[in-house]
Amino acid sequence: MSRHPEVLWAQRSDKVYLTISLPDAKDISVKCEGEGVFSFSALGVQGESFDFSLQLYGHIVPEGCKTNVGLRNIICSIQKQEKGWWKRLLKSEEKPAPYIKVDWNKWCDEDDEESISDLLSDDDNAEYEEHDEGSDDEGMLYLPDLEKARGN
Repeated sequence: MSRHPEVLWAQRSDKVYLTISLPDAKDISVKCEGEGVFSFSALGVQGESFDFSLQLYGHIVPEGCKTNVGLRNIICSIQKQEKGWWKRLLKSEEKPAPYIKVDWNKWCDEDDEESISDLLSDDDNAEYEEHDEGSDDEGMLYLPDLEKARGN
């Protein structure tokens, strides 16, 4: 019997992002089919089987699907066949399974896409990294820097 990992999703007008939370996954298999079928399977750290298949809202470009495997999760970038905003992730109008959730960290509204697209690199060859947001002094000037700025 297989289990379902948590799946977070977000979209842009040209792509859908799926983040599959499965630390230290092995034997990862991702399949994208043009009709909008996305399939995933992997083995967990203790050998348990995880898999699911999604019928996405619209058609996708199988060659435009990129997968990046990290230590804690698998990030899939799926290219839409037609540029535009989907009403929902899945074709079915039923409530999605409880393991599928919105990725609020990557989410943006249609109106915000232009300003956010500058922040997100569209280069799919770039490494996806997890950032620790624990640093409070990012962007802070230290006293010697302030004195230089004043010309002292």
